[in-house]
Amino acid sequence: MNPQLMFLMMLLLPCVVLSSQDSELIPPRWDVYDNGKIYDITHRITAATPTGISQTGIGEDYLRLHDSMRNGSDYNFSIIKLPAHSGTHVDAPGHFYENYYEAGFDVDSLDLRVLNGPALLVDVPRDTNITAEVMKSLNIPKGVRRVLFRTLNTDRRLMWEKRFDTSYVGFTKDGAQWLKDNTDIKLVGTDYLSVAAYDHLVSAHRVFLKNREIILVEGLKLKDIEAGIYDAHCLPLRLYGAEGCPIRCVLIK
Repeated sequence: MNPQLMFLMMLLLPCVVLSSQDSELIPPRWDVYDNGKIYDITHRITAATPTGISQTGIGEDYLRLHDSMRNGSDYNFSIIKLPAHSGTHVDAPGHFYENYYEAGFDVDSLDLRVLNGPALLVDVPRDTNITAEVMKSLNIPKGVRRVLFRTLNTDRRLMWEKRFDTSYVGFTKDGAQWLKDNTDIKLVGTDYLSVAAYDHLVSAHRVFLKNREIILVEGLKLKDIEAGIYDAHCLPLRLYGAEGCPIRCVLIK
């Protein structure tokens, strides 16, 4: 072979291989692992992620490249800016109590022993908010400390809509009080942005958070998961001073 041709091939071959590799760079994204052994019950954060303070989602500005390799930087470096109570997130006691907020009862103070452990996924009757009567009908045994409530919100795919929908299902004040008085539940998880029904937004939250014993995880992705017992693992960011923040939650069968 001509030495010049051989030299040219040696120069071009890496470029051809790299181009082939680039065309196959498809990032894996899973919601279910190992045929149902692990379920990711966290909604992916995108520009359309819903939040209670917007009708158009969190918007494109939630993630911005401050430094970009495309623009000549040696690395990519992003800045994140999003509402604390958007997508799948956790509430700290300071969310609805000013004295707790001032005293520092933030997401960094939440008990990981409550946020991690056996959890019961239950289906709530689809035609009602979670009232005291509904709570009683669920017959949740004593000793169960973590319960995830799947409601009509999942059927309606409300968390997949960027518009905040006030018709969502949630706890009424008497439902929250019944749970607090008659069960051992310390972790309450629901499938929309608020555990409390819109007409009970303040009152139900205040019942849950008053004693700083119950942790609220909101906006869970519970579609197509069989009801029953799982190991739940929910980890919030250690955001000092924040009354809420995004959280990553998984269920392990």
